[in-house]
Amino acid sequence: MSSPFPTPPPCSNTPKNPSPRALLSDTQFNDVRATVLDNNPGMEPEMASRLVIEALKFVSAASLFPTVRIAPTREVDEGWHALILHTHLYASLTSRLGRMVHHYPERPDASRHDPDVLTRTVALIEQAGYTVDRELWLGPEKSLVSVAANCSHTPVPGGCGPINPGNCATHGGGGE
Repeated sequence: MSSPFPTPPPCSNTPKNPSPRALLSDTQFNDVRATVLDNNPGMEPEMASRLVIEALKFVSAASLFPTVRIAPTREVDEGWHALILHTHLYASLTSRLGRMVHHYPERPDASRHDPDVLTRTVALIEQAGYTVDRELWLGPEKSLVSVAANCSHTPVPGGCGPINPGNCATHGGGGE
């Protein structure tokens, strides 16, 4: 006997990647979040968690799309900085994701801000299977929270730019 209810279609919005939170153990996540909190006195732990989660999404997308120039907001960059400071954890994470995602900091300069880079970055994070925390991807004029991170990132036409997960001879593969 057939069911009176139609079979539902398969879910099409299932993430291609695991939860970004699952990329780190509880201990690792808490250590990185503690670094964000230490660098930003008075920040709520929930906000620090959001920054780290968005940074994990960003690094994952950067590793999946190595030829596309993307950049984080200052808020997300704060979470990324905390990840990078845990060097062994960061090296292990990026190795599991498939490639090192280097960090090329620049001093903040509003004249270099390119709103298209954030649109492109958000689109690639979503293409990687994640849902972005839109409040943390608004750009410098609409920051949700003040953070200690004091660098910005802008793509450089014809160059490798500050965010390029692959190797780039002009920057020598260095980074922060």
